[in-house]
Amino acid sequence: MLRRRPGSRRAERTLAATGALGLLTAAAVAGLAPATSSASSHREAPLIAGDPRADNTDVYAFTSPDKPDTVTLVSNWLPFQEPNGGPNFYPFANDARYNIKIDADGNGKPDTTYTWEFTDRIRDDANQFLYNTGVVESLDDKDLNFRQTYSLKVTDSRGNTKTLLKDAPVAPSNVGRASMPDYASLRKEAVVPLPGGGQTFAGQASDPFFLDLRIFDLLYGGDLSKRGHNTLAGYNVNTLAIQVPKSTLALKGDAKRNPVIGVWSTTDRRGANVTGAGSKGGEGTGAQSDGKATGPKTAARGGNTDDWRQVSRLGNPLVNEVVVPLKFKDAFNALTPDKDASVTPVVDKVKDPIVPKLIEKIYGIPAPATPRNDLVEIFLTGICKECGPIKADLNSQRLNADVDKASVVPAEMLRLNMSVPPAAKPNRLGVLGNDLAGFPNGRRLNDDVVDIELQALEGAAQTGKIVPALAAGDAVDTPYRQPSDTFPYVALPNSAAVNQADSLRPDGGVGAGLGGLASGDGFPVVPVTALGGGALLACAGVLALRRRRAGQA
Repeated sequence: MLRRRPGSRRAERTLAATGALGLLTAAAVAGLAPATSSASSHREAPLIAGDPRADNTDVYAFTSPDKPDTVTLVSNWLPFQEPNGGPNFYPFANDARYNIKIDADGNGKPDTTYTWEFTDRIRDDANQFLYNTGVVESLDDKDLNFRQTYSLKVTDSRGNTKTLLKDAPVAPSNVGRASMPDYASLRKEAVVPLPGGGQTFAGQASDPFFLDLRIFDLLYGGDLSKRGHNTLAGYNVNTLAIQVPKSTLALKGDAKRNPVIGVWSTTDRRGANVTGAGSKGGEGTGAQSDGKATGPKTAARGGNTDDWRQVSRLGNPLVNEVVVPLKFKDAFNALTPDKDASVTPVVDKVKDPIVPKLIEKIYGIPAPATPRNDLVEIFLTGICKECGPIKADLNSQRLNADVDKASVVPAEMLRLNMSVPPAAKPNRLGVLGNDLAGFPNGRRLNDDVVDIELQALEGAAQTGKIVPALAAGDAVDTPYRQPSDTFPYVALPNSAAVNQADSLRPDGGVGAGLGGLASGDGFPVVPVTALGGGALLACAGVLALRRRRAGQA
C-alpha cells in the first residue's frame, strides 16, 4: 500500500479483482421486482453515548440461508463490552423497551413492531455480589445468581398488540470458561420458538461489526498503510434476533406480490430528560431477590413517567455517525422515519455529504458532483428505476404491487427485497460485488458495510465502478468471529480480555496478543506473583467452588 501525504493525488494500487466488480444492471435485477413493476452505529450521538444499554449499534435483515422461506432480523445493543466486565456484566435495561420495526407500505410508519421488555431475577441479592456462584450448566442453574427474562409483544399498524412470549429466558453474559464451560448449550436454551412459526433469541454475542475506527483520526492521518486493525475485535454486544415467515412481514401477507420491507430498530425510555441511571442498580432497577421480579421502573426525571420516548434509532449502518451533522444527531435518534424528509438539514447532508469532501482534502480524490440523488435512493427511498439515477429495480417499497405510491415517503431505513434468494457464495461487497442478496439490499452479518458505503459515497453506485484508490477500504474485511450457519447466526460471545495486547506487556509475558477467546478456548495462566490480595481471594473462591461442584458430581 502506498503512503500518501495530505493533498497527494497519487492513487493507491488497485485490487486485482476490481475489474470484476460492478453495480446492479437492469438486466441483473429485472426478475426481482413484482410482475406489475417489471450503519452501525456505535456511540453515534452525544446523548446516547452516555446511555449504552439503550444504544442500538447495528441492524441486519436477510433471507435466512438455511430456511429461505423466512426472514431473520437482528439488532444489537450496548457496544464495546469488554468480556471481563464483572461483577455486574452486561444485562439488558429493565426500564427500557427494545423494538424492531418493519414498514411494508413505504409510509415511514411501522406495520409490524416487535417489542422486548426485560426483567431482572436475582436469587440472592442480600448475601451475594457474584453474577454466578459456581459452574453454570443451564439457564435455570441454581448457581446462576443473576438472570433475566423477557416478554415479547407484536403490534400491528393499527396499534393492536399481542403477547407472543412471557418469561422467556435470556442467554447470560459469558462470564468465562471456568464459570460457563459449555456456553454454546446456554445459547441453545435461549432460542425460543414463536407461536405460529419462527423463533427468537436474546443474549450476548461477539460483535459482528468490523472496521478500523482510526478512520476518525483524519482518515488514518493521510496514510492508508496504517489501516487494517479491527477495532471491535474481541468485544461483545447484546443481541435480539427474530426469524419469522416472510408472509408475516409482507404487505397484505403476500411476499410474492409485495416482497420489499423496510427495517429499523429503536429503544424507548419513559418520560423526559432520560438517563440510564435506573438500570445500574439501586432505585429504579426493577429487580427482585429470591427469584421474584417486578415490572420495569422509570429512569426519567420530570415529565410524564407513563410516556415512552424514543431515545435511539438505527436503520442503515453509519448514517447517524458519518452523514448526520453533530448538531442534529440526538434529534435524529428521537425522530420517526416518516418525518425524515421534513428535516431539511439531514436531507441536505445526504445530497451533499461531508465524507467525500474530507477524502478530497486529505487524499486528493475528487468528490462526486452534487446533489447526490444516488445516495437518496440508497438511504431514503430504496433503489428503483423511478426513484433516481440508479436505473435498476431492487428494494424500494414502490416495487410492491399493492402499495399506494402516493403514500410512499423518503425515510431512512434498511430495505430488503425478500424475493432475492440467499447467495450461494456471498460477496462481502454485496450489490457492489454483483451479489444482490447483500447490502444495501438488506444486510448480512458478513457484509463489509464500511467499504461498501465508502465506495457509494465516492460515487460507485452511479458509475458502476469501484474507486481504485479506495478499493481496499479500511482493510478489515471480515468479522472477528465468523457467524454460525443456523439461527441466531451471530457468533458466540468472547470471554477473554480485549486489552491483552503486546503494547501493554513489553516483556511479551502474559497478555501478549489479542485475547478475545470464546467459551471453550484456552485461557492464560497468570503467575501468582502478579496477583494482589483481592485477586488471590477470588481465585481461592473459584477453586473452592470448583472442588465443591466436582464433589457433588
